[in-house]
Amino acid sequence: MAQTSIEKLQQQFPIKNVNVIHRSRLSSMDKLALFVTEKIGTMGFFFIIFAWTAIWLSWNILAPKNFRFDPYPAFVLWLFISNLIQIHLMPLIMVGQNIQGKHAELRSEHDFETDKKAEKEIETILNHLENQQKLMLEILRKIEKLEESKK
Repeated sequence: MAQTSIEKLQQQFPIKNVNVIHRSRLSSMDKLALFVTEKIGTMGFFFIIFAWTAIWLSWNILAPKNFRFDPYPAFVLWLFISNLIQIHLMPLIMVGQNIQGKHAELRSEHDFETDKKAEKEIETILNHLENQQKLMLEILRKIEKLEESKK
């Protein structure tokens, strides 16, 4: 009886790897957005941007005037390049975060399904234990009756 129930549970709740499912649904553009999102959101990228800014501004403040290419205090070229980087990366990061959000939703749905399966399994086990308890009590009563009849 319990084996049939377990087989039904396994059919009702098949095992699936949501990470594989998520990856299989991604287009090449989605993969690119995720790659950029994961790389931009690191301290390494922050240090690269910080170093680039420090070198750029230091050069254009401290270098001899004839070697400066973006004069202080305006820094027009630096502002232009920085804005281009921001304008292009912001939407791409948002796309990557949306994809990561979909993955999180898929994982939470899978967790919910796993919880439902666990609840059904526990219910099945408890029913089986209750049936065993009834059978054991019935056997115990029969043994007691046999002992009483022998006396």
